[in-house]
Amino acid sequence: MIENITLPPDLEAAIGSEKKDFAVKAGRAEPRNKSFLVILSGVVFTSFTSIFYANSEIFSPAIITVIPGISVLSWGIYSLFKKGGYFVGTPLRFIHYQNGKIRSIDWDQFSGEIEFDGNAHKGNISLKMRTGKMENRKNGPDGYVPDVISIIEIPNVFEVEKICRKRIKENDPTPPKEGHNFA
Repeated sequence: MIENITLPPDLEAAIGSEKKDFAVKAGRAEPRNKSFLVILSGVVFTSFTSIFYANSEIFSPAIITVIPGISVLSWGIYSLFKKGGYFVGTPLRFIHYQNGKIRSIDWDQFSGEIEFDGNAHKGNISLKMRTGKMENRKNGPDGYVPDVISIIEIPNVFEVEKICRKRIKENDPTPPKEGHNFA
């Protein structure tokens, strides 16, 4: 078991007598590149609308069009510093705890597609789920975008990834594919 942290009492109570495979505290809620993209979008939008109205005497429309850009910029800065909370894996479920809220997800809700990076000390994991939404695309057919759980800046990333992969495989609701014998 990977656990080198003290969990909040209400999270411990929610876990109860279940065996913990891992318990980690994430350093951040969002990947840095995602936060930087939101910040860049806010800066570009705010700059564009500010320049557009800079020589205009119409003050009210300028403020109305700059507010969304400032909001996006603010959200990006907030997401850059937002903490990621606690993540716990048990044989039955995956648990995320943040700001007093607990989200429990059965392992069979994950697709098994996992992305991870880092080193032996710290890294990131993205677990794709079976749930998601359809996304409209301008130059092609609509596409399915799965929901993703990101665990950012955690210790022992390679061991946590192995445990997640094992539990997802153990709880996979799809029947195993049988090989074809063409002999």
